[in-house]
Formats: sequence, structure tokens, C-alpha cells
Amino acid sequence: MDDRRFTPGDGAHGGPDAADWSADHFDTRAIHVGQEPDPVTGSVIPPIYQTSTYVQEAVGVHRGYEYSRTDNPTRTALHQVLASLEGGAWCLAYASGLAATQNLMMYLLRPGDHLLLSDDAYGGTYRLAAKVVANYGIDFDLVDMADLDAVRAALRPETKLVWVETPTNPYLKIVDIAGVAGVLADHPARLVVDNTFASPAVQRPLDHGADFVLHSTTKYLGGHSDVVGGAIVGNDDESLDILKFHQNAAGAVPGPFDCWLTLRGIKTLAVRMERHGANAMAVAEFLREHDAVDRVFYPGLADHPGHEVAARQMRGFSGMVSFTTRGGPDIAAEVAGRTRVFQLAESLGGVESLIEHPGRMTHASVAGTGAEVEDTLVRLSVGIEHVADLVEDLRQALAAVVPAGIRR
Repeated sequence: MDDRRFTPGDGAHGGPDAADWSADHFDTRAIHVGQEPDPVTGSVIPPIYQTSTYVQEAVGVHRGYEYSRTDNPTRTALHQVLASLEGGAWCLAYASGLAATQNLMMYLLRPGDHLLLSDDAYGGTYRLAAKVVANYGIDFDLVDMADLDAVRAALRPETKLVWVETPTNPYLKIVDIAGVAGVLADHPARLVVDNTFASPAVQRPLDHGADFVLHSTTKYLGGHSDVVGGAIVGNDDESLDILKFHQNAAGAVPGPFDCWLTLRGIKTLAVRMERHGANAMAVAEFLREHDAVDRVFYPGLADHPGHEVAARQMRGFSGMVSFTTRGGPDIAAEVAGRTRVFQLAESLGGVESLIEHPGRMTHASVAGTGAEVEDTLVRLSVGIEHVADLVEDLRQALAAVVPAGIRR
């Protein structure tokens, strides 16, 4: 990507009048789009519209808001800034990333349709597809999305959605978004890219041919581990109408305070992602040289299989690192329990560093399936603490757990 020059979004769900905002750099948009000072008081930070309903001027005559399940001004601000940052025409915010996932899978697909899902997908996404969506007559298959020939071979006439994560969770595979879009050029399936692990500060899937971008805004967008949310960004009005109707009918909306917290996080997204990426690179390089570590998964490393694609479609490599330990199935879990700065917890993308054992935590739901993860795998969400403290923390945890005799 270039110097983060992006275009704005409009209206209640994004788009051109994401106000009369003319600045064209990502960092500036993240702070200002949809977040003009309050015209009544001059407050630099727009208010939280903590209301369920709105007075109408006459029966059926209102100022664009009638009930907060349908729309809320704080949610509108979030729609506008996310549409702008992802380069989309519109955005819809949801109560969680899985609520957004469910809306795409359930409301854009019909019985008899087919979903193509990454073989290295977030456990919750797999669980939703296998345990919920499949009960409604929607079939799905797993495929290595980094293998374009495999994607091509897995397509069926009834395939309607191709679901990509890049980087993937938890193995940090890189998928060539433009390559998959090319495979779909003559096929009716639409391309969804879960951009949670990268964020729009690092990667903009719509620029590479994706039809929809999905986020768990809980993660890097919120950035402070204090809010749960999700979002979908897209361009075509027909899909907006379908998704918006079903969102309003089913009610999977975030509250205004959740939207405000996410807006607060987005303001610092650009600078946070720079620090996350720099720290993650240093941690990955340390782990690669440690004799208790078998493999390291980080797209910023030159020997990562997807490094060249990542360098082409990403601006930096984000803050997620995974690695496998030597010494058997219990070692990884013990390492995860021995760190002090890295906190043992699920989720990712906050300013604090987190460590987890995917096989027993975030990806326990895929045990025994084609998406099962190795029991020696550890996943890190590298935060913005001082990198020397992070490296030393991992050093002591590995030394405490991995016996010297099994190190390389």
C-alpha cells in the first residue's frame, strides 16, 4: 500500500457525506471522520447517544432516527469511519464479530447453497458453519485458501460465499486476496475477507477484489480489551439492504457505549499497529533462534511461505505470532501458563500482550475436524509494552518449562 491515502464513506452507514471531510490520510480520517465536534456544546468528542427512542415531529416524520435498534447516531459515526478506513460504500456494526459472521452466512445464503471456508479458520467461525448454518441446509467445505488451484477445484455451481482469513487464525497463513478474486471472476460466489488480524491500517481487502470485509471490532479496532463488537463493510446497495433489514429484524446491534469505545480505539489504530508490528517482528526473530522452539509463524519473516504476498498486499505484518514448542503435547500449555507480562487469555489485538493455547482454548471447537490445530501450538497477541520485557518474559517461560535435553 501507499501512504494511506483513502476515500471517505457516506450517510448513516458510510459513504460520501461521511461528512464534508477532505483530509485524505488514514491517520487523520481515523480521528475525524464521523466524529465532528458536538455542534451544541463544542465538545471535541461527540456525545454518546444513550437513548432507546427519539421524539418524532409528526407521525412518521423524524430526523433520521426513530428507534435505536434500527439506527443510533453513535453507531452512525462508527459506520462512517469504518467505511472510510476500509474504502467501502457502507458499514454495518454488530454486537459481536460472530453476530456479523452469522448475518453474512445466514442472510446471504439459502438452503442448498454452498460455503467455502478456510481450513485454518477461527474456531468460532468453524463452529457456526458446522453446528448452526449447516442445520439450515447450507453445505460447507474447508480448503487451503493459499492454494489457488485448490480453491478453484473446490468451487461448485452452488458455491455462493468464499470465506477467507488473512492472516489466518492461528497459523498466520497469507492468502492472496486478488488471486482468489481472480479465481472467482467468472463465478457467482462472492468473496468475504475477515480482516480482523490485520485491521484496515495494515490491509484493505476491498482494494484487492473482496466483496465484503468482516471484523471482530473487539480486537485491533477497539484495541483495549474492553468492548465486544463486529462489523461488515461492503459496496453494493442490494447486500446492504438485505443485511440491514435482517439486522433490524433480528436485533444483532451494538449499544451506543460499545460503539463509542470502538470509536475511541480507532483514533489510535495507526500508531498502535506500528508498535504491534515492530514488537511482533522482534518476538518472532527471538523465537526463531530459540532452541526450545520448533517452528515460528509470522508473515514478516522472510522465510514465511506467504511473505512475498503479505509484503505486496499489507502495510506491515500486524501483531500476531504463533509458534510450536519442542517436547510433547503438554509443553505448549505449560509455557502459556508461565509467562508474566504476556497474560493467559483468549482474544487479541489489545494494547496488552496475551498468550494462549489454541488447542485447548480458542480452537477447542475444531478438535477432531479438518481444522484441528497442533497441541504444541502457542498463539501470541503481541502488545505495545517495551519489547525487551516481552522477549525476556518468553525467555524465562521457555527456560522454565522445556527440558534442556529435548532442545535442538
